[in-house]
Amino acid sequence: MRVAQQEGCIAVSHGCTGKGNDQVRFELAFYTIQPTIKVIAPWRDPEFFKRFAGRNDLLDYAEQSGIPVTSTKGKPWSMDENLAHCSYEAGILEDPDHSPPDDMWRMTDDPLKAPSTPEDITIEFEKGIPIAVTSASSSFSKVTGSIALFTKLNALGKVHGVGRIDIVENRYIGLKSRGCYDSPAMTILRLAHMDLEGLVMDREVRSLRDQFVTHTWSNLIYDGKYFSPEREFVENALVFSQRRVNGQVRLRLYKGNTYVLGRSSETEKLYSAEEASMDTLENFSPEDTTGFIGIQSIRLKKYGIQKEGEGANLSRA
Repeated sequence: MRVAQQEGCIAVSHGCTGKGNDQVRFELAFYTIQPTIKVIAPWRDPEFFKRFAGRNDLLDYAEQSGIPVTSTKGKPWSMDENLAHCSYEAGILEDPDHSPPDDMWRMTDDPLKAPSTPEDITIEFEKGIPIAVTSASSSFSKVTGSIALFTKLNALGKVHGVGRIDIVENRYIGLKSRGCYDSPAMTILRLAHMDLEGLVMDREVRSLRDQFVTHTWSNLIYDGKYFSPEREFVENALVFSQRRVNGQVRLRLYKGNTYVLGRSSETEKLYSAEEASMDTLENFSPEDTTGFIGIQSIRLKKYGIQKEGEGANLSRA
């Protein structure tokens, strides 16, 4: 859209299918950034979709016209690849019980053929953002910088087969669809990030974030509403929730899985080994728990009495 504005364009076009999510995402973004833009969507033009009903028609046209394309009738699924992931759908994948072909995956190697020696790494976070990754075995030097870090995790995840996802999802327009994805770096970072939050984030803040912010943010992004006022509103809560997510997480990559080995934080002190230990009474009196349980049980006792009354009434009936 920046280019369209620079060139003085009055219209833009996209090649999204009329059954998918991307058409909604693109056009909602286009209209928010430049409300007067005209959008040309061939897959919603009867003259186009009556001539090209689907992928096979397009493959025939490409062959007849000498247009080079990566898809074939033998491998008819569509692929969208970027730094974060590669997605696969359509073709034989439209049968949700059809296993993905082994040669389909582009960003992950077969976990069954992954090295028998695991890769142990440490990821460091600052305000929820990964800022460094290091190797425990010195197989590589410390990597910093967003793109370099992400690229390194993609490479490590690929070798160890980490990040394959096969799901049936709900498209925004109302249809269900089966999609396969491989996303090595995102899979590794998600696990590390969530684990560190358990150590350093207040439980009520995390609970509210998971109930409202995470769910709402995910829907907004999936539904193409990144450029909406509600996204701007929710993002402030998201950024606030991450202000104390500082620390390191140690991980092991091994044959398609990522395991947490440990976590630590030098600055955030919500966790106390002394207070949590079953072998000490540091800053805690077991007698206090009696009162805590008593208060918590008041409502449940009332409910128990209510249930007993219901049972008696049913017996008489």
